[in-house]
Amino acid sequence: MGKHYICVATPMKKLISFIACIVISAVLLQYRVANSDLTTGAPPLKVTIWDAFGYYVYLPSICIYHDYKKLDWLAEIDKKYKVTGGDGYQAEKLDNGNYTFKYLGGVAIMETPFFLVGHFIAKHSHYPPDGFSPPYQYALGFGVIFYCILAIFLLRKILLLYFTDLTTGITLIMVCLATNFVQYTAVDNGQSHGYIFPLYVLVLYATVRWHARPAAGWALLIGYLIGLGMICRPTEAIMLFIPLLWNTHNREAAKQKWGLVKQHKSQLLFVALGGIGGILPQLIYWKITTGSFIFDVGSKWDFLNPHFRVLFGWEKGWFIYTPVALFFIAGMFFMKQLPFKKSVLWFCLLNIYIIIAWSEWRYGGSYSTRALVQSYPLFALPMAAITERINLTRWRWAFYVVCGYLLFVNLFQVNQYNRTILHYDDMNRKYYGRIYLNAHPTPLDMSLLDNNEILNDESEYRSKVILSSDSVVHIHVDAGAPLVLFQGFSLGMSDEKRWLKVEANINSPSFWQSYINVELKLGDSVKHTRERLFNAISPDGNTNEYIFYMSIPAAVKCDDLKLYISDPFPFDGDIHKIAVTELDK
Repeated sequence: MGKHYICVATPMKKLISFIACIVISAVLLQYRVANSDLTTGAPPLKVTIWDAFGYYVYLPSICIYHDYKKLDWLAEIDKKYKVTGGDGYQAEKLDNGNYTFKYLGGVAIMETPFFLVGHFIAKHSHYPPDGFSPPYQYALGFGVIFYCILAIFLLRKILLLYFTDLTTGITLIMVCLATNFVQYTAVDNGQSHGYIFPLYVLVLYATVRWHARPAAGWALLIGYLIGLGMICRPTEAIMLFIPLLWNTHNREAAKQKWGLVKQHKSQLLFVALGGIGGILPQLIYWKITTGSFIFDVGSKWDFLNPHFRVLFGWEKGWFIYTPVALFFIAGMFFMKQLPFKKSVLWFCLLNIYIIIAWSEWRYGGSYSTRALVQSYPLFALPMAAITERINLTRWRWAFYVVCGYLLFVNLFQVNQYNRTILHYDDMNRKYYGRIYLNAHPTPLDMSLLDNNEILNDESEYRSKVILSSDSVVHIHVDAGAPLVLFQGFSLGMSDEKRWLKVEANINSPSFWQSYINVELKLGDSVKHTRERLFNAISPDGNTNEYIFYMSIPAAVKCDDLKLYISDPFPFDGDIHKIAVTELDK
């Protein structure tokens, strides 16, 4: 079957990778606890919201309310727990009067054991057994971590077949703690990524076992895992490339591989039967609710115009916010004699291509490129390959330092993300530069989320106060109607570039989607600058400070300065300070 580079080590020599697994497990549990109401002052744990609700809704619909067509129970639950996000996008109403869920049911199948645990606890405690009370949230929130911990130990076992204990330990730490894996298995872990991750590990393990000793049971399991993965996310169908191209890394190995397949060709039927068994629950559900075995969930793809910003964009680019991924890619050049070379290469390239071709390339609110998280077991293999090579060189200590730095940066950024300092959707280059390893951004730093103009040194400018008030003024903004705070001042012309500096202290019960705006008429055009009131240092109910700048070009007449607050919803608050200053050389 070709030459395998298998490292045989005694149990004592596997201690490093075992400790790595323990450390990863502890970190995942710590992040789950820290981002729940087990920590003093934290909001109640709510796993089943937004997209996660779309994956989970099958279970309460079928098991508790016995209503997965009309969803008559949902309005009351949403009013109580606010799980849908307000518009119920997770289910689509059909012409036949039924609703059908737009998210596939594979995740719900994997959530079932933890749902049952939560339901049992709720029924035997003072919590309502309604599918959404705290026992369900905690069972699901910690259940997926249980899956992933088991998967990490199994991934360790796979890596130790080909790599040393040291390489395996470093690889596991970097794949699990230097990436956004932490966020999507320990914090936002109601989504699909943490559930699919173990499926990839199991496919790898079953593939290794089948190639070592072909058996119908392993073939059936491979097919079932791929089928189940497909009804978690249809694009996971490319899991098939893992067993298909395994041990085809050179001509001799490929010849033996296809000879093995030919010898056991009847087991291909078991792969097919397993796959059908994996996807069958989804087909039955669609048949019952829609009348058809197939339903278009509405995803769109731009295969001829993929969005490379998914990898390189400042919004949430993978190589920018998860730079250890560069090692994942570089490691593909060091797999020449390893049996998984073609499996990993073709899978990873196709996987990345599919992910960057999705029309919704931002993937909603996310840290880095979350759609790649579940496939990290495959990327662990090239990571291990390059680590193994570097461990044999004099550059290994420099490599360890780089790995340590990337690990620290990622965990720091995960904490920033959960404080919304690292924004879930609106990152840009200048803002990222200001918050990089900055635990306490200033109001001026925060302004760069919306405005790319900034004046770092005012010492060369003369200041002229246009507006200044320290009196507390209550304000109310009707939905969609701007509240003008100041209007009409003319700045005239100047031969030098000038700046406007806006400062405000505002208190409100809710800052969501409200902005403070400045407009200035520049000749025949109007320049508009704004800053959001809701940011990482403006918790609702507190007074927050805002500072931002607007540049004014030279030799342009400036009229009709306008300062106002806008909000698509009704807005109430108190202005404690408002000031506008002209800075001129």
